[in-house]
Amino acid sequence: MVFSTLPFVYFFFPVCLILYFAMPNIRAKNAVLLIMSLIFYAWGEPVWVLLMILTALVNYACGRGIGAAVSEGQRKFWFVLSVAASLGSLAFFKYTGFLIENLNLIPGVDIPAWELSLPIGISFYTFQSLSYTIDVYRGNTAVQKSYADFLLYVCLFPQLIAGPIVRYVDVAAEINVRKTSLQDFTKGITRFLTGLGKKLLLANYCGGLIEKYMEGGSVVGSWVGLIMFAFQIYFDFSGYSDMAIGLGRMFGFHFKENFNYPYCCDSITDFWRRWHISLSSFFRDYVYIPLGGNRCSKAKNIRNILIVWGLTGLWHGASWNFILWGLYFGVLLLLEKFVFRKLIEKLPGFFRHAGALFFVLIGWALFYFEDISALGAFLGQLFGNAAVFCTPDVLKLLMNNCLLIAACILVSTPVGRMLHTVNVRMRRKRGAAMHFAALGTLTYDSVLLAVCTAVMVSSTYNPFLYFRF
Repeated sequence: MVFSTLPFVYFFFPVCLILYFAMPNIRAKNAVLLIMSLIFYAWGEPVWVLLMILTALVNYACGRGIGAAVSEGQRKFWFVLSVAASLGSLAFFKYTGFLIENLNLIPGVDIPAWELSLPIGISFYTFQSLSYTIDVYRGNTAVQKSYADFLLYVCLFPQLIAGPIVRYVDVAAEINVRKTSLQDFTKGITRFLTGLGKKLLLANYCGGLIEKYMEGGSVVGSWVGLIMFAFQIYFDFSGYSDMAIGLGRMFGFHFKENFNYPYCCDSITDFWRRWHISLSSFFRDYVYIPLGGNRCSKAKNIRNILIVWGLTGLWHGASWNFILWGLYFGVLLLLEKFVFRKLIEKLPGFFRHAGALFFVLIGWALFYFEDISALGAFLGQLFGNAAVFCTPDVLKLLMNNCLLIAACILVSTPVGRMLHTVNVRMRRKRGAAMHFAALGTLTYDSVLLAVCTAVMVSSTYNPFLYFRF
């Protein structure tokens, strides 16, 4: 099931809310959330829901084993078992076909192709389960004694299939002790609808135009198509994160932010502080720092960065273009850190920003094309190796979609955050200002819901890019 559909917005979620708030205590509320989360996942994955339950069970048992261990050797055994089982399952389902495909390139090797359907959200719930056992092993969180509570954490439907990656330590206290205030609930509604609007009104429309530009065979069309893909993947994923955060807040959970206007960055380092923050911080805390981070020799620091970014690329998909994409950003970060840092700091802000966006866009080309030969041809088009510089069809498309592009640019900036800050300040005042701000929020929510509903009724194009991860 996807958030941006009529069955979710007008059936599943209202039923879940009614049942949840009808329950007399937190245990009953948790039971409702757990059952509804399993139904939510089984709606699209009736078989693989068992894999998710098993993954949670293994990591729960390993956590209990770590907590009950009487020696360091026993603690390590349970910890290694958790890591091996979780990553082994992820590797089996996500990378078996890729491995066989590459082994068959060796002369004399002919392994029958083995296609496995990828369980939705496996990368997300695997990392979340692992964050628990790692933190238990490190002593950063207490052992969870209830399997039902741990399973609820793993399969909580707001963040189940596409993140953000919610660490157990960040929500452990809220599993059994939380309240939903009216203020939290209304903020959750607005946040959910904002994400729904990003997804339906921006990401989907950008996605529908990408191939029309890219297949035009012109330099301008190639660049505009690439920019549209950059907007699509940002609003697709950040919109989903907004919806997840909003839904969580309505149930009393406070998930951390996952995006912070990444296209406002002034360097590649800054971009990755703003983009998919939960994934970046996961690799930083659980891979980069344990490898030695930057508290080691320069050679080892370079090694650590390349390992992390190679894994980041591989996490996104079983294809060489994703590995290339990850290493591309790893190399850029190394160049920023060790070669061009002082030069970049001296540049005016505009040039830093433009330079960062240029390299981010090239990175999205690597991300988009899984076929390396198609990638090479497209990069050639970007830099002049195209039939024409621009075509009448591309110009017509640009004219017809100038408002969409302007809206994408505007929403990529902190304008919305500034308006929200003004609204919050007005609502803290008494009198007309408070009522005007409340009316503004109600109008915003109502109009956005009405427009999104109309789009859901009329549109058949509703992909979600991060399902495949």
